[in-house]
Amino acid sequence: MDGDWLARQFEENRGHLQAVALRMLGSSAEADDAVQEAWLRFSGANTSQVENLGGWLTTVVARVCLDMLRSRNARREDPLDEHLPEPGASGASSGDPEYEAILADSVGPALLVVLEVLSPAERVAFVLHDVFAVPFDEIGSIVGRTPDAARQLASRARRRVQGAATIQQADIVRQQRIVDAFLAAARGGDFEALLTLLDPDVELRADAAAVAMGAQSERGRRLAGGSIRGARAVVEQVAGGARILHPALIGGLPGLAWSQAGRPRVAFRFTFAGDKIARIDLLADPETLSQLKITILRR
Repeated sequence: MDGDWLARQFEENRGHLQAVALRMLGSSAEADDAVQEAWLRFSGANTSQVENLGGWLTTVVARVCLDMLRSRNARREDPLDEHLPEPGASGASSGDPEYEAILADSVGPALLVVLEVLSPAERVAFVLHDVFAVPFDEIGSIVGRTPDAARQLASRARRRVQGAATIQQADIVRQQRIVDAFLAAARGGDFEALLTLLDPDVELRADAAAVAMGAQSERGRRLAGGSIRGARAVVEQVAGGARILHPALIGGLPGLAWSQAGRPRVAFRFTFAGDKIARIDLLADPETLSQLKITILRR
């Protein structure tokens, strides 16, 4: 089959495939990988007898995403994006309205946390049916279940998502805004803006590994005791020193993290009191980090 024709057919479906993968995985980087894998399978398959290429490609990318979700669970961690893309750097067209709508709705921290309560099969069944109206007989073939079992997966996922969303969404959105403001002010060295975000009695605690990582710097020596207290002391510690950090979900809650070679190296975990940050835990111990589910958010 003509390679140019295949490429054109795939590009016509790319926005939809990107939307499906992004909603399932919650990571633009992994969504790009899933769509690329779907292209490799498409370009190497005999599709001359396929009547609905869009549906066939949706099935392919869904199976790729299911494998990635199962692998993620086996590793007990979420994908880490070392580098954030420039605007428009995604593999999908930046002008694709379907992709942009799903992007805006899918990668918010509240929805990411809600979807994390689902098993891989539940997540695939829920996204395919409730978001993209894929029939249960097709979903069943993707997740290796009967159509009735696939229907039960989606129903169970729907109940869990609704319950989790009711409890978590408002608080998580509010906390994420505070963390975003904290990161922007810390990167810019905005002392006064940082003070407005911190509880006057805020405490910054660093584990032994974090203290050791900063032992050669002025900031590291000031943390030699493992903690400092008070808004001004904490601001002096963090102002201008957060350029390598990115927004993240730390154990399902808004935080900051730095990764290197695909592995988490440092995590900032926040405790809130109302609209103020009451405590910051600076975590760098490898064993501690390995137990946390960390997702670097692409903004």
